[in-house]
Amino acid sequence: MIPPRAFLNVERSLLGRRWVGPTDDEDRLAEAMGQSTRLPAALCRTLVRRGVMPADAALYLAPAMRDLLPDPMILRDMGPAAERILQAVRRNERIAIFADYDVDGGASAALLIVWLRAMGRDATLYIPDRIDEGYGPNVPAMQDLAARHDLIICVDCGTLSHEPIAAAAAADVVVLDHHLGAETLPPALAVVNPNRQDEDGSLAHLCAASVVFLVLVEVNRRLRKDGVTGPDLIGMLDLVALATVADVAPLIGVNRALVRQGLKVMARRERVGLTALADVARMTEAPTPYSLGFLLGPRVNAGGRIGQADLGARLLATEDPREAAALAARLDELNTERRDIEARVRAEAMAQAEARGLDAPLVWAAGEGWHPGVVGIVASRLKEATNRPAVVIGLERGIGKGSGRSVTGVDLGASIHRLASEGLLLKGGGHKMAAGLTVEEARLPEAMERLAELLAKQGAGSAGPSDLRIEGLLMPEACTPALIEQIESAGPFGASSPAPRFAFAAQGVTARRIGENHLRLNFGGLGGPRVDAVAFGAFDGPLGPAFDNCGTRRFHLAGRLEINSYGGRNRVQLRLEDAAEEI
Repeated sequence: MIPPRAFLNVERSLLGRRWVGPTDDEDRLAEAMGQSTRLPAALCRTLVRRGVMPADAALYLAPAMRDLLPDPMILRDMGPAAERILQAVRRNERIAIFADYDVDGGASAALLIVWLRAMGRDATLYIPDRIDEGYGPNVPAMQDLAARHDLIICVDCGTLSHEPIAAAAAADVVVLDHHLGAETLPPALAVVNPNRQDEDGSLAHLCAASVVFLVLVEVNRRLRKDGVTGPDLIGMLDLVALATVADVAPLIGVNRALVRQGLKVMARRERVGLTALADVARMTEAPTPYSLGFLLGPRVNAGGRIGQADLGARLLATEDPREAAALAARLDELNTERRDIEARVRAEAMAQAEARGLDAPLVWAAGEGWHPGVVGIVASRLKEATNRPAVVIGLERGIGKGSGRSVTGVDLGASIHRLASEGLLLKGGGHKMAAGLTVEEARLPEAMERLAELLAKQGAGSAGPSDLRIEGLLMPEACTPALIEQIESAGPFGASSPAPRFAFAAQGVTARRIGENHLRLNFGGLGGPRVDAVAFGAFDGPLGPAFDNCGTRRFHLAGRLEINSYGGRNRVQLRLEDAAEEI
């Protein structure tokens, strides 16, 4: 099969990428959508790339919760789970929440704590230490919680925890999770999980916080039947949005509506923990998926990665502004420390992966003493650099503990689960885009070879790291704040629905270095409108040096448009991702 012609004839850009534009069919659909809807061409191209047909454009641009939120009862065990939580509230029973140490786990726990508090009930929060206890329920912790509580709710974990849940026989256990399930379920009273083997997969894209939200929707519905008004759930969607974006859940279906509404709730700055965190992160604009994923999420995660595991969940659940400020400051400090550790591990992992080769279906690296709290982040960096699933493993005393990140269309969690069932891993599980594993160092090469084989069967590695997908061509004069607002109506953008990328052909450029390694540009035609652009980290690679003393040379530019609000003015800015000199 002959590949389509490179967009703007860019076969190899400054970053070594081949630019790929819309197909002929996508061009035709975008044109038809523009004619029937009168929407801007750039927005039509954005919608078409997401599989939206012209007749569905209006509904897609205005996703309504009432239309997209599923009936909670379609999930198995929803009835018993909701009824048991309601029973614990009515009887004033002792409730414990066992949560994972990441953003999704912390937000899930906070949702329950906030809801229970509104109902006049308290709950014990337990989050395991990443290093000492590892992921998920463990026997000693579950036994201790069961001895002191009537109900244990496991959130963002528990689906594979057969032995620990069996050890908690003195209490009822309800599991609210989204990780891939095995053929058998643990002996819990209820396991609500859209990724159980006996589910149809229609809600497989939900994160754990969304599962908890659906459970609370059902509990509130049962309260209404008794004439009782439950706590406001819409006001809790800021937590669901944060978890969805930070856990890299696909922004499709109901997830789009949850995040869209959650961003509006967060913008009201009513949750003191998130407000304090936004302040230490120096967020000066309305929250976006970017700020959730790259400013707030990493700070919430920092406690679980290298500090005290429950800091993030406590911050999200607190109603005390002083406590919120102290927790946010501590998480900000830990995040700075985490970045330093990550930078060292990332450099070592990238060098090792490059030596092994970056063209295989799987990119992986393992090192002695690599901090288990940063291996997942480093795996994300390797994935982004190579467009391949990546696994990074920290080794200690002959045992490796690692994390993996996947690319769209490749189910890493299923493959990791398969490896565990085949005995190549001591433990492993996860979901499509992220997974964790524990492996004996002696079996590491064999396990990674088998994992690469399983991922290759799903198509991993078939798309070269040099492919850069572009929605279409724009002229500088078309770039207005109004156009960007229209394009953003197709969002929010994130996993499985990335922000559209546009190209600008043959632009005259002025450029200057800012800071140590960033690049600020301005481009446009002679005498015409000009557009600002920024490329962070440009001097870490070939992009920055290429624009030093660029003179009268002209460049094709590619990136994502955004609004830069500064000094009370909104200006269009291109987040430059790649460029090619005009030939």
